[in-house]
Formats: sequence, structure tokens, C-alpha cells
Amino acid sequence: MTTSAKRKCLHCREFFRPDHRNVHHQHYCSKSACRGQSKVESQRRWLQKPENQNYFRGPDNTQRVREWRKCNPGYWRKKKSRPEGPLQEVCQSQTTQNQEVSGKKVPDALQDLFSMQPVVIVGLISTMTGSALQDDIAATTRVLLRKGQDILAMRPGVFSDDAL
Repeated sequence: MTTSAKRKCLHCREFFRPDHRNVHHQHYCSKSACRGQSKVESQRRWLQKPENQNYFRGPDNTQRVREWRKCNPGYWRKKKSRPEGPLQEVCQSQTTQNQEVSGKKVPDALQDLFSMQPVVIVGLISTMTGSALQDDIAATTRVLLRKGQDILAMRPGVFSDDAL
């Protein structure tokens, strides 16, 4: 595949590489201001053609628009989006066994916490905390794990103060 030569944008005057599929007629770069100017020029050229000068005027065109609207009722109205179904899959409920809660928590080993978490979760936690240090991620993971266990166990008000 050959690469196309650079071309100067007619609006911003900067060089750009036209898309290989449109190299024969792309004269504007992809910046939003240049794309807007391209649209303005395209509309101007279209309106300069004799057959398009009265396209939006006169009784014939008014009738054409009325017929189109009759065939396309409600085209300009926004359609309400109705969800087809739940966004989440139905999860099977898990039965839990009653376990005694000991007052003393032993922190999990750092490597044990990381081996349990998918790479995506570690990346997400790193992004949330703004830190890539394992100790920071492990501390946040412990807090999130405790909160998740408290929520799934449905024990209201058990969140620890250091998690906030």
C-alpha cells in the first residue's frame, strides 16, 4: 500500500496526510474547525448549482416537504429509549454459613491479595488511588474487600472507620 503525499489544508494551512480512500478529493484536515469549514464550502458549492438554488423555496418544494413529513411521522421527535431487559445477568443467590466474627483481624499477605484479584481490578484500584505502589493498592483492596463482605453479608453499619 502506498502512502499518500502530504497536502496543505485549505482552512488552517497546515500539512496533513489525506485518507488513502479520499486522497482525490480531501482538501481539509481532520481538525473540528477545518471540518466545519469544509461543510460550509460544500454547502456553498451545492447551493451555487442552478438546479439547487430554489430547492428549499416555492410551492412545489413545500408540497414535497409536506408529503415527506406525511410519510415519516414523528421523525423529528426524540424516541424514548426503553430498556429491553435488565442490564445485569440474574445471579444465583449464594447461601452463607453463620461464622463467628473474631474481634481481631489479621491482614492478608500482600501476594495473597494480588493473586486473588484480576489484573483489571488492580489497574482500576491503581487509577482510583493514583498510586502504583503495591502497599497502597493492597491497603485499598483490603478496605474494598471488607466493604464488599459487609454488603454481601447484609450487615448494616459494620463498615470500619478507617475505610472512610
